[in-house]
Amino acid sequence: MPALARALLYVHVLWELVRYDLLFAYRGLPGVRALRGPGAPWRGAVEAECESTICEAVRSVAPFYWKPIRCLQRSIVTARLLRDHGILAEVVIGYCAAPFFSHAWVEVAGRVANDSPTYQMRLQVLDRL
Repeated sequence: MPALARALLYVHVLWELVRYDLLFAYRGLPGVRALRGPGAPWRGAVEAECESTICEAVRSVAPFYWKPIRCLQRSIVTARLLRDHGILAEVVIGYCAAPFFSHAWVEVAGRVANDSPTYQMRLQVLDRL
């Protein structure tokens, strides 16, 4: 990926993180749910390369954000960027009842895109956004 395109992607990631914070602060989760964009499905190697580039961009920008980024924010931003690039992505929120634990991740075509696949196997799905 050319340096300019990568820089623009990083700026887009930063914008989506700020956008999430603003929407969550003023509208709560219903406002964040409204971020869901349509996304036209892509297929093949281009999709896989684009998916990994976006996930890596979110991982690269997150440490420079001025506040801690939790899994839900990271997952919603990742899914939003994937959808903007035509990849059908879904945010999944899972939990374990005892001891209580919850986590959010992104799935593309049924597989975990931005996190460890063990969450998908060990947690019960609470919601899909």
